[in-house]
Amino acid sequence: MRGAAALALGLLLVAPLVPLAVWSVARGWFFPDLLPARLTWEAWSAALSPRSGVPQALALSAGIAAASALLAVLVGLPAARALGMRRFRGSGAVRLALLAPVIVPGIAIVLGLHGLFLRLGLANTVPGVILVHLIPTLPYAVLAMAGTFAGLDPDLEAQARSLGARPAAVLRHVTLPAILPGIVAGGLFAFLVSWAQYALTLVIGGGKVVTLPLLLFSYATSGRNDLTGAIGILYLAPGALALVVSARLLTGRGAGLATMHATMRAKVRA
Repeated sequence: MRGAAALALGLLLVAPLVPLAVWSVARGWFFPDLLPARLTWEAWSAALSPRSGVPQALALSAGIAAASALLAVLVGLPAARALGMRRFRGSGAVRLALLAPVIVPGIAIVLGLHGLFLRLGLANTVPGVILVHLIPTLPYAVLAMAGTFAGLDPDLEAQARSLGARPAAVLRHVTLPAILPGIVAGGLFAFLVSWAQYALTLVIGGGKVVTLPLLLFSYATSGRNDLTGAIGILYLAPGALALVVSARLLTGRGAGLATMHATMRAKVRA
């Protein structure tokens, strides 16, 4: 029963992508034909050619998303720990403030920041795009990691310190293994959110920082459905790969960590 439900869910997720895949190998596909009259790999050859700009945009998008995710995790760790492990007055307001960039349209925020980025020399640059991507990525990273910190037993860190472990050793051997699933989940959310950004990249990048979403929109509006299909599949591939890798990390190592921490708690209480 569970397998059938998973299969049905998978089909529902994949079904909308079938026309995209067909368009990527179609040479003329007109209504009312159910299938293209001719299949060809010309769109893929053109999309993978350096002249199309797709490989460069793909590499740039991956680099920007990875850097934005890393910064979101590093910047968000202290806030995630405070929100997850401590109860203080105003914590609800802090959570609301973190969610504000998600609630308020990003374009409204970035238009206000554009002048500041111009004065700082960050407009039309890759570092500027990475920094502006923190606006939508940071809330996801913080909230994902805060949930993991909420399940972290502070007695484990106290026990390690009482046994003579230095703060760096406690962080490396106790805290980081315990919160690793949250870091992976937060980094994954941040990567995917940054990967999908169009408006923020267009405004701050000024059209000079050409990522894959910008290139995809350009081909989609030009009427090249075959190239749009090929680039669209390339656009979806890194996100799917990140989900698969993260799922393996979380289900595999996460279960082992849960057992390890349960054992450590039992030893501490004994």
